[in-house]
Amino acid sequence: MAAAQERLSDGAGGMDDAKDAKEGDLDGSSTVPPPFRAAVDALRAARLRPQIEVEQTKAPQRLAPYAYALEAAVVDGDQDLADGRLVLLHDPAGHDAWRGSFRLVTLVRAELEPEMAADPLLPEVCWSWLTGALQARGLSYGEPSGTVTRASSHYFGGLSERPAASQIEIRASWTPREGLGGVPDTGAHLASWCDLLAQVAGLPPAGPGDASVVTLPQRRDPQSR
Repeated sequence: MAAAQERLSDGAGGMDDAKDAKEGDLDGSSTVPPPFRAAVDALRAARLRPQIEVEQTKAPQRLAPYAYALEAAVVDGDQDLADGRLVLLHDPAGHDAWRGSFRLVTLVRAELEPEMAADPLLPEVCWSWLTGALQARGLSYGEPSGTVTRASSHYFGGLSERPAASQIEIRASWTPREGLGGVPDTGAHLASWCDLLAQVAGLPPAGPGDASVVTLPQRRDPQSR
């Protein structure tokens, strides 16, 4: 999961790190705010489509007093079609840029056909996949911010036999609206994020309610695991 190992950037404020909330702290420490503990519990309990492998990873530091991170990959056999990272941030005192006490920050990456990467509308379409995934599940959120980046690699010399490769990368952040007890529905936000991962990976819609989703065609040469 190369993309999941890179440093995240929060589009809302240009922040690069966040304090890690260790699993032992969450399970046993009375200093962890109950809303954050409940939000993390909802992430752990979320049920996701089987093609997506999700696991906890170390959260970046100094973004917020509390943070919890997950990394995920869309898997087809022994190949990763897309991967990414999702970080939940919490500041009990609230944050002016977030306009709330929680923030979700994400990085998603996948390989593309070069012809598709050249489409001038691709960045706008990819951003609409993120907002559409949240709206499709009826989620309320605010202050969305982020970037969509296209990159192409061409190989020379001893690597000249490799075909040109193109990649799409989505970096984004948004504020999930808080519900009962000041806790956002993080499980549903995680499911929406996985919908985005699946869409970028070119998987078919997960169910009848997702028939309007526009997916990418199958990648020519998915990354081997």
